[in-house]
Amino acid sequence: MHTAGHRGEIHLPQGNPAGCHEFLAEGAPAGDSYPGIAQGRHQQLLMALGEIGPALLGINAVDYSGYPDCRPEYLAAFAHLATLATKAGVEGRPCELLAPLVHLPKEAIIRLGLGLGLDYGLTTSCYDPGPGGRPCGGCDSCLLRAAGFAAAGAADPRVDPARWV
Repeated sequence: MHTAGHRGEIHLPQGNPAGCHEFLAEGAPAGDSYPGIAQGRHQQLLMALGEIGPALLGINAVDYSGYPDCRPEYLAAFAHLATLATKAGVEGRPCELLAPLVHLPKEAIIRLGLGLGLDYGLTTSCYDPGPGGRPCGGCDSCLLRAAGFAAAGAADPRVDPARWV
């Protein structure tokens, strides 16, 4: 069953972009949307792929809304673990997890993508997309994305009403 702001029994962060920073500032526990090492699941796959070369992640600490596995400290620890846990690592080829966006504000990420010719209409950030991937517009990720586009003085093609007619 799907209701606004919910998938199953997991509450999705809604309407609190400032709250994304509260966890960092106050050390508060992760909210009730916390999926438990979600990035770690992706990074486990990257660890396997990392045996053939560096792994590139698009995570951002501003985004993390209480998800500790999006922090630089976690990435460093995971890379160390991957180096210990892989054949490449024990053979002297340490795991490299590259996260060039991790410290950038959303505005800088938007500007960087636009400068590189990225079609943001092909990207999504929404925690609770509707039919066809339409952004909900209310989750933390949608609000942070909107603020980034606004600060960059650019329109987000993903939220263009004509796209969803």
